[in-house]
Amino acid sequence: MDELKYEPITHDHQVFLEEAMRRKGFRQAYGDLGEEYALIRELLAARTRAGLTQEAVARFMGTTKSAVSRLESAGRHSPSMATLRKYAEAVGCHLEIRLVPDARPSGLPADRAGERCAG
Repeated sequence: MDELKYEPITHDHQVFLEEAMRRKGFRQAYGDLGEEYALIRELLAARTRAGLTQEAVARFMGTTKSAVSRLESAGRHSPSMATLRKYAEAVGCHLEIRLVPDARPSGLPADRAGERCAG
């Protein structure tokens, strides 16, 4: 079972972001992928809490390490609900998706301006 032991590499995400934000175009690109990055942070945090490697998660999901790696990276990959459920189960979690009311209702289409999501 030792091969399932996860030993994280230290990474100061705040320092990384501060340096990356200085690069031309990064701030806009990062902002555009806000929800994707939030999901990735959740996935990585859950796997870290479970103490699992990508290989171990892949085994529990019945897939490959490269598939788990793609799931944990930002890009053009949009995982299905079934894949996210399998990942959650593999790391000892359950999947919960919520719609959170936006602080500024101006984002609603004109014909729905009086409505709000019931968060």
